[in-house]
Amino acid sequence: MPELRCGTRAWPVEAGSNLLDALNGAGLGVPYSCRAGHCQACLVRCTAGEPLDAQPEALTPERRAAGWRLACQCRVVDDLAVETFDPLRDGAPARVARLDWPAGRVLRLWLEPERPLRYRPGQHLLLWTAAGVARPYSLASLPGEEPWLEFHIDCSAPGAFSQAAQALQVGDELRLGALASGALRYEPEWAAQPLWLLAGGTGLAPLWALLRQALAAGHQGPLRVLHASREAHYLSEPLQALAAAHDNLQVELLRREQLDAALAVPRLQARQLRALVCGPPAFVEACSRRLYMQGVPRGQILADAFLTHAEAGQR
Repeated sequence: MPELRCGTRAWPVEAGSNLLDALNGAGLGVPYSCRAGHCQACLVRCTAGEPLDAQPEALTPERRAAGWRLACQCRVVDDLAVETFDPLRDGAPARVARLDWPAGRVLRLWLEPERPLRYRPGQHLLLWTAAGVARPYSLASLPGEEPWLEFHIDCSAPGAFSQAAQALQVGDELRLGALASGALRYEPEWAAQPLWLLAGGTGLAPLWALLRQALAAGHQGPLRVLHASREAHYLSEPLQALAAAHDNLQVELLRREQLDAALAVPRLQARQLRALVCGPPAFVEACSRRLYMQGVPRGQILADAFLTHAEAGQR
């Protein structure tokens, strides 16, 4: 059996064991969300040995050369020593600049990082509390145009991070993960095409950034925002204000049960449509399947699903 070492601990594991499961099975509490290599919450640094990596392309060559791996994508095949991500050593400090509760139990959180962070609209980033609780959240801010980082946190479901977030005050310090990641994006060559932004709950956060990016880039094609929520639509006023200022923007605030009917795609539009989808896994899967069945090419549907605390099994 291979031996896995982390810090002062060493224990045997079955050959081929998933590295994330082996670490968390030993009580090390490595955070994770998607288990697909997208959220990059489960970063660990290999200090001796090499695991079998299913997605080596998920990290930049520079990050890999420094020893970083995504634990969820690695299997232990030989003796291996790793270090878990230490937010004090590996993360960047950021201060709470502003807090707002626009509707329901959604917290809009603005952080001022100690140094500028490189990211694209639509990506997500790991946040750490002072107590060491970690969770990835999508960025709702625009890089280069806003000096802060904005996040939308759903505090209606139980979770260690959301519980801690409710007690945050201006001036409190959080730690940021090593890098932003995510599949959602806006490309300038889409400017003349129909673009749909489909959000479930706080999946609206990255789409809020991408919508403003598209409008700032002069998107000419039809823009449609669908926000499905079981509770209040927390960005209804700013969304409606943008729709009033842009003739090509249509905003629809729906209940979940209204979503299926709203996703009917005109036949002539299906082949040109670009769709960005974000929200809980069931929402993302339902939207993506519906669009694909109506003729939208799979490569023109970009999706990012996030798990709840219970679904991810996080501490």
